[in-house]
Amino acid sequence: GYARRRLGSMATVPARARHGPPPAWPGRAVAPERMQAQDGPRKFSLLGSTGSIGTQTLDIVREHHQHFAVTALGAGRNVPLLLEQTAEFRPELVSVQDAATADQLVEALRDRLGPGAKLPEVMHGMQGAIAVAEHAQAEAVVTGIVGCAGLKPTVAAIQKGKDICLANKETLIAGGPAVLPLAAEHDVKILPADSEHSAIFQSIQGLPENGLRRIILTASGGAFRDLPVEKLKDVQVEDALKHPNWSMGRKITVDSATLMNKGLEVIEAHYLFGVDYDNIEIIIHPQSIIHSMIETADSSIIGQLGWPDMRLPILYTMSWPRRIQCAEETWKRLDFVKMGDLTFREPDHAKYPSMRVAYAAGRKGGTMTGVLSAANEQAVEMFLDKKIGYLDIMSVVEAACDKHVEEFVEQPTLEEIVHFDEWARVFVKGIVESRAMAYTQSRE
Repeated sequence: GYARRRLGSMATVPARARHGPPPAWPGRAVAPERMQAQDGPRKFSLLGSTGSIGTQTLDIVREHHQHFAVTALGAGRNVPLLLEQTAEFRPELVSVQDAATADQLVEALRDRLGPGAKLPEVMHGMQGAIAVAEHAQAEAVVTGIVGCAGLKPTVAAIQKGKDICLANKETLIAGGPAVLPLAAEHDVKILPADSEHSAIFQSIQGLPENGLRRIILTASGGAFRDLPVEKLKDVQVEDALKHPNWSMGRKITVDSATLMNKGLEVIEAHYLFGVDYDNIEIIIHPQSIIHSMIETADSSIIGQLGWPDMRLPILYTMSWPRRIQCAEETWKRLDFVKMGDLTFREPDHAKYPSMRVAYAAGRKGGTMTGVLSAANEQAVEMFLDKKIGYLDIMSVVEAACDKHVEEFVEQPTLEEIVHFDEWARVFVKGIVESRAMAYTQSRE
């Protein structure tokens, strides 16, 4: 398949040899002067305010209101929650998915806030999401929208000079070739909000130039880490959703079971920190206490540890380069004695074929990484809908990568990235339908 061919031809070629885009943090992290001193609360706009990242971001703003404020909120169709958020945080602008939801929100706000109350501006659709991202009062944007829907607003924010608190994987995995040169051009900082890349980002603080040698991404191993590989053919959706450590959304929990989440994180780490794929490793760490590590040029290992809690990496993207004092009552401190043993093991390639496919796509670069991500997202959705089996996920993803070789673009525009994202989803749907038809005909 695709991955075996790619690995055979590319294993010895350094990933940067093809002149990829400039990394967000080339092995070190130096804060620009504009971020060193902060006069009053730092102002943010928030995309995806009613989702998991969004609600945790607002928890942080609520607790640390002397440090952070929200000027604009973007959400989908969850009017009841968005109404509560708007009433509490009083943003100047709110955007929702469509016009009907916007009308519903305005009516609910009038009822809630009473006559004469100043309402925020309410917009909808992509135009509204872009307006939230580039809101004049915001210094930075927290991007909590899932999928390629987050790309255009993120680009708009970068063009307006807003720093990006990045919780949307597709921004770099699919959009890296277009987004990274743009961020460099506008002197915008991309601050990673997921736990592994935040751990790496925290670990490179203070490194000198050329101080970073290797990245070690830790993985819990997901729901099937202790299941024999031969039993994977029988697993059901409910089994894949039982994550041993983290409480996350359904899609990311399945990605954790297949280890595709880690494969995508390898690609994101390459784009963020500029490390060759040969020097980015995945290890299974069942306790999820060490969130990732780096090896420095002199062979020291530096890592970031903590209980599994997504709020800490989100907080660090918002506060960097500062550290914010957190209360013990709401931020549980790490107790090494209670924590007990930390163990590590090598991932099983037979159990996790996603690693091979992801590394191959990453080495290819260009539009291939976006196709990988979109095909996987579509396949996981169809698995969750019980239209395909667990082992079919990687099979159709690899088929999409195989097919895309014919139309691959090494230095794509944003439009080409979005086009091939949609192409990959349609391709996966088509291949699943054709396989289902072939199966039905064989039974007749």
